[in-house]
Amino acid sequence: MRALMAVTTAAVAVQAVQAFPPTLARYEASYGEARRGAAREGGRPATVALGLGSLNDQPRVFLLDLPSLAKARALVRATDTFSLPAWIALKSQAPYWWPNPRTPDGLPYVQRDGERNPEINKIIDHQSMDRMAGAVETLALTAYFGGEEKYAQKAAQLLRAWFIDPATRMNPHLQYGQGIPGITTGRGIGLIETRGLTRMVDAVGVLETTDAWTAENDRAVRDWFSRFLTWMRESKNGRDESAAKNNHGTYYDLQVASFALFVDRPEIAREVLAAARQKRIAVQIEPDGRQPLELARTRSWSYSVMNINGLTQLADLGQRVHVDLRHFATRDGRSIRGALRYLAPYAVGERTWTRQQISGWTPEELFPVLRHALYDVTEDRVLIALIHKVPPPAPADRANLTNIRVH
Repeated sequence: MRALMAVTTAAVAVQAVQAFPPTLARYEASYGEARRGAAREGGRPATVALGLGSLNDQPRVFLLDLPSLAKARALVRATDTFSLPAWIALKSQAPYWWPNPRTPDGLPYVQRDGERNPEINKIIDHQSMDRMAGAVETLALTAYFGGEEKYAQKAAQLLRAWFIDPATRMNPHLQYGQGIPGITTGRGIGLIETRGLTRMVDAVGVLETTDAWTAENDRAVRDWFSRFLTWMRESKNGRDESAAKNNHGTYYDLQVASFALFVDRPEIAREVLAAARQKRIAVQIEPDGRQPLELARTRSWSYSVMNINGLTQLADLGQRVHVDLRHFATRDGRSIRGALRYLAPYAVGERTWTRQQISGWTPEELFPVLRHALYDVTEDRVLIALIHKVPPPAPADRANLTNIRVH
């Protein structure tokens, strides 16, 4: 694998990561304060008339909540240098595998769960892709909220470099994801590293409302994701990840369903989401809400939160194709709500987490998931009471714009 080019010059990169995010941060802070004011008055931020300018149609998004985006945009309108390289084939190294102390050359590597080997930072593909996805999301939202086309143009430039331009685009596969020195050049587990692209396809949906994103661009990116979706479903690595019973299986389903909706294959999304009732929820969650496969990890809290976050996002996508995962429960009570009810007391300080968590105690990891679930548990007084103990997001938290649904 080799880098073919850097997408941005240093000057343009400075604009992308230093000028643009503070602009969006002002919107986040404005809407955060508006939410607080509305809460003090016992209501929600009011809707005002939208003046769309050159941004016309509603975004076609799947994980983002459209009413929240529209209301946030209405309110905000009323009121280090890096380059982003694209790669022929994305490559990464398994983070929890280390040189073997019993062999002269350190091969084959051995696993130390939860302990990140700093060697992984020598291969920056994953980091670069995450930064690209984050930059595209930030730029698209900034264009949507502020109505300035230049932000959409920069997002479009990054997308063309990564997914369209034959000289720089990434191949639509992850054959070399999370390789292990001395064992394998890539595994199905590596697919966890493209989960951030689910946010990016929503950002493309936002860009579709701008003049910067052309029909030709749209067709080309959809073609890339269509081919990636096929690889996920048909390759050995993809099939292995689909068969994973823990969080890896959850995020595989999340990607397949999200990408299928993006490329207008709702039947694939519906099939995956319907199967998640038994394949994910019934397998992963105990009747008392525990997630044993995540509790067995050395970072048991973080992985429990990570998996329930993925399941709640699956439930979001389920709403798009009339598959109700939010209220699904097996006969013995295994459900997303049960998992939230199990975790919430630890997050708000009512119970002490005694299981292994080598990376430190971070109760705030669960806060966004609980806030998001509030409107789905209206009849569960115990869980509602726990969620109301969660502190509101900080004024500059992006959740003020994207992740709190407004009904």
